[in-house]
Amino acid sequence: MPRFSSKRRVNHSAAEMFDLVADGERYPEFVPFCSALKIRQRIAKPDGTEVLVADMTVSFKLIKESFTSRVTLDRANLTILVEYLQGPFSKMENRWTFEPKGEGACDVGFFIAYEFKSRMLAMLMGSMFDAAFARFSAAFEKRADAIYGRQKPA
Repeated sequence: MPRFSSKRRVNHSAAEMFDLVADGERYPEFVPFCSALKIRQRIAKPDGTEVLVADMTVSFKLIKESFTSRVTLDRANLTILVEYLQGPFSKMENRWTFEPKGEGACDVGFFIAYEFKSRMLAMLMGSMFDAAFARFSAAFEKRADAIYGRQKPA
């Protein structure tokens, strides 16, 4: 099963980066290959987490695929878990972590493991996904600089 993970130190607070990643409705504005994202449902849980059900559409050249996932936003622990519900995958799991590192800096961790149902789709989309994941961290950091201002290293 293909996997990708990265950890990147950014000059923004963990809370700022959590908020940026949690704001999925803005993804089409800056996330590579994300052409649409719609939140179907939002549920505030008694434990303080928020659970979203979202539809995301990715587009690359002539290929356009949509999938549905459950997103658990855990602000207290600065983690986001994305679990696959429906679409072209047989499996997909995505995790984000935000670890404070001094004043105004944090380590952003990104992990994804996925497997397409169709071998043909895996061949067509696999290289696109690999390229997109390699650019994800930089896209979020660039977006943070645009939203919060470019910060000096802590």
